Amino acid sequence: MLRRTIHSSFFGRTSTSTARWQLHRWSPSISPSCSPHHSHSLLAPSLGSSFNGHLGNQPHRCFFFGSGSDNDDDSSKKDDDKKKDKKKQDDQDQRNEDDENSNDSPANDNSEKQPAATLNNSSKYKSRSSATNGNVLLPASRLGFGDQAPRYPHLMALPVVRGPVFPGVLTPVAITDRKTIRAVEKILSGGSGGYLGLFCRKDYNPAHDLIAKGIEKPEVISDPSDLYTVGTFAQIQRMTKADDMDEFDGTDDEDDPSHSLTHDHHDKQAHDGQNHHHPKTSASILLMPHRRINLLSIDDIGPPIDVTVSHWDRLTYVRGQDSSRDDTIRALCQEVLSTIREVAQLNTLFKEQVVNMVPSSHMFDMNDPYRLADFAASLSINGGDVADLQSVLEEKDPELRLHKALVLLSKEREVGKLQKEISAKVEEKMSEAQRKYFLMEQLKSIKKELGMEKDDKESLIEKYRKKMSEYTEVPDEINETIEAELDKLSTLEKNSSEFNVTRSYLDWLTSIPWGVTTKENFDIKAAREVLDRDHYGMDEVKETILQFIAVGKLKGTVQGKILCLSGPPGTGKTSIAESVAAALGRKFFRFSVGGMSDVSEIKGHRRTYVGAMPGKIIQCLKSTGSSNPLVLIDEIDKLGRDFRGDPASALLEVLDPNQNSTFRDHFIDAPVDISKVLFMCTANDLDRIPGPLLDRMEVIRLSGYDVPEKLEIAQQYLVPKSMVSNGLMVKDEAPENTEENKGQTSFDNNLQIEENRALPATRYLLADGVPSTLSIHRSALESLVRWYCREAGVRNLAKKIDKITRLLSLQVVAEAEGAKLTDKSTRKSNTWEVSSSNLHEYVGKPVFTSDRLYEKDIPNGIVMGLAWTSMGGSALYIETQGIKRGLDSEGKPRGGGTLKVTGQLGDVMKESTQIAYTVARARLAEIAPSNSFFDDTDIHMHVPEGATPKDGPSAGVTMVTAMLSLALDKPVKSDLAMTGEISLTGKVLAVGGIKEKTMAARRAGITTIVLPSDCKRDYDELPDYLKEGLDVHYASEYSTVYDIAFGT
Repeated sequence: MLRRTIHSSFFGRTSTSTARWQLHRWSPSISPSCSPHHSHSLLAPSLGSSFNGHLGNQPHRCFFFGSGSDNDDDSSKKDDDKKKDKKKQDDQDQRNEDDENSNDSPANDNSEKQPAATLNNSSKYKSRSSATNGNVLLPASRLGFGDQAPRYPHLMALPVVRGPVFPGVLTPVAITDRKTIRAVEKILSGGSGGYLGLFCRKDYNPAHDLIAKGIEKPEVISDPSDLYTVGTFAQIQRMTKADDMDEFDGTDDEDDPSHSLTHDHHDKQAHDGQNHHHPKTSASILLMPHRRINLLSIDDIGPPIDVTVSHWDRLTYVRGQDSSRDDTIRALCQEVLSTIREVAQLNTLFKEQVVNMVPSSHMFDMNDPYRLADFAASLSINGGDVADLQSVLEEKDPELRLHKALVLLSKEREVGKLQKEISAKVEEKMSEAQRKYFLMEQLKSIKKELGMEKDDKESLIEKYRKKMSEYTEVPDEINETIEAELDKLSTLEKNSSEFNVTRSYLDWLTSIPWGVTTKENFDIKAAREVLDRDHYGMDEVKETILQFIAVGKLKGTVQGKILCLSGPPGTGKTSIAESVAAALGRKFFRFSVGGMSDVSEIKGHRRTYVGAMPGKIIQCLKSTGSSNPLVLIDEIDKLGRDFRGDPASALLEVLDPNQNSTFRDHFIDAPVDISKVLFMCTANDLDRIPGPLLDRMEVIRLSGYDVPEKLEIAQQYLVPKSMVSNGLMVKDEAPENTEENKGQTSFDNNLQIEENRALPATRYLLADGVPSTLSIHRSALESLVRWYCREAGVRNLAKKIDKITRLLSLQVVAEAEGAKLTDKSTRKSNTWEVSSSNLHEYVGKPVFTSDRLYEKDIPNGIVMGLAWTSMGGSALYIETQGIKRGLDSEGKPRGGGTLKVTGQLGDVMKESTQIAYTVARARLAEIAPSNSFFDDTDIHMHVPEGATPKDGPSAGVTMVTAMLSLALDKPVKSDLAMTGEISLTGKVLAVGGIKEKTMAARRAGITTIVLPSDCKRDYDELPDYLKEGLDVHYASEYSTVYDIAFGT
């Protein structure tokens, strides 16, 4: 047992303490009398078995722990007698020490006789580990400051990130590794003074997260090369542990062999994925760096890390040796200080950092270039590059160290300038916005005091009341609702959600034109001119509108009406509605319901929903500003239906004249009169409209256009419109009756127009630069209608005309500029007139090459039938073919008596084939009793154009005739076509679409038509030009059809 007395001059006092040196573990290879010369072989502070690593064949080092403490006998100090005994013992120790010093020879004073000052034997100092807070630990003693600090060759190394630690600057460091925290605790409790070696990591980049790089614990390294070789020797000033570390205080399972079994068991549980959970470990230590150290070797990679270091001697700069160097260093020092002051003025956070760091930096000296450079570099620790900071730490030359520190400060200055510039821009914008806000508020206050303006809520209420005063026929229920909502609005805060909901509701209530109607046109003549100006034909629609106007003129009041225009695509159903609105003087609103499946689109949303709004009907009234607009509901036969409801059912109230006077929208939730609205609907197929909805509408059927009608439409409307849109013509603004304009029209002068058709009021002239001979001849239009565009409407015809006029525009511009065109686009004829002879140069080869599949002689079993489709009328052939079966081994026929049908037929048409087969067998038995054709032969019936779906009963008589022609081996007339439903007893029943079927027969060149007798009235209503040249026969029994078809 060795007793030593030390004088602690660092704390400004002289104290005597007794430290008991206790040999904890000796290596067999080391003599018990550890020579001071071998003090370097002592292991750095032994912090448990984890520090006692075997590195190659190196011998074990001596482990020493201080066991003495001022608080070892705290319990005995309460006893006065023990206090006296301790005081006597201390005096005796002092006398023994004095005697020992007096007997020492000069050789004994040699430093070799004294134990080397290492971290291992520093336990002779008092422990100061007791603290009021169990989570805060203080070092046992402090053995010097700065250059007076001990020079231990073996240390525990602690890796740091974000940059190196510079001497003289108090630095906090966080630790998350449990073993490292235990090691630091043992250093503090061992009375060694709490010294560590701090080394910066090389693999840290501030631009990347440590965890993203796989570095969850910065104080743990996997390779010795991860650390820089120059670090800092620092002393722990304070250690603070997290609260969840308390349960780990005491012995470590890793250091106690008795817990090896338990420790292995826990490891196995953790490995097996069981619920073995360790709380999160963390601690914070406050360090005072003293001097630089060099990393000589890493003896144990740990954790904790055991290293061997060498301490730097203090670097001092002596002035006066080199005057030029003195001036340079002096200038650098002043520039560093000036830059620090400049950055502190630019950056408030930097200024606070300087203010907080100067008192804690005990080694800061403005006259020492080394310490000044360290201080400057430490100010840049947060924003500087790790490599640049490390180069300052490693630099020994004062001038170079100042240069490097100045570079770091210059970067901080540039960042500060940029930050100040950004701050100035933001502040400028904020100041301008605040200034404008304050001025606006002052202006509002001034206007309010002078009575010139009211606040927003009052002005809003006044606006609603003023708007309602403009309406003369507001229902009482609506007035009560609006007043109640205005009262509620006056009590609500402007920023509340209820205020916005109420405001939106009032906006819609006051936007509906209560009792406001547009002045209607009761002039039938003017209305007729408007209708004829925009559309050719469509007499039934025009007559209905004129009747509507006449009734309104006689009654003096106008009521709404619901019309449904049904017909093939391209027949002008949608466009006629806008012309009707112009003829009546009403506002026009259109919306399409094709594919609509949400009832809210018709009747609106409940106001409880976010973003609720009224339906299309209320939106129409607001948009038009009138209670009597014309509303077009387009594609009503294509309504959808899903889980959100059935819009067709919602339209029942809208389109019912007896109910729509009190229409209730879900959003408005008040009765709205829409009985004055004229509703027009369009549809292609009436069969797809629900019966109750169809029953509420007056249906006007629009048949397709025939050849003369298409020619008129193309000549009067489509050609001028296309030429104007493509720049070939312009509207004539000159008066109509001037000599200059006589004979200048957009249509051919040879074109004959019926007297009862009104000509378009608008006249057109060729544009400048367009050849005067440019035109589209009637023959070209006839060829287009006959060989290119056979559909019922004129939409495809308009596309073909547009194609012609675009190519004409290209040819005009190209020839004017002298540009070269492709062979397909180049004008090949010498004239600018498009006729039937050169039409193929503009629209290509004809789509249809013949009107009929069989021109003259029709084979047996084939008859032409007339059908109606949504695209218009169509002429279809019914083909039959017999398959005669042979005899089997017994001499019996193998087949016969069966019917096979093809051609994508619908269910109704398939039933018609079975009925027709039965009627044909019965009729054949009457005509030729001995004919067994149907018994011996299988019949195959086919309807060409198999890709087109076909359905309906109107081909019944045609099927019977085709099968009889095959059985009797007689062909029918080549110019014959027929239509009609056949009953099982041979009755010919009425069918629809007579006009479309007649037009289809004329297109196919048919001269003889067989119709049911009940369809005579429909045929008589056709215009004369459609009936001209046709030989029509009517039949009520199939016998009549048979006589006409076979000429008997």
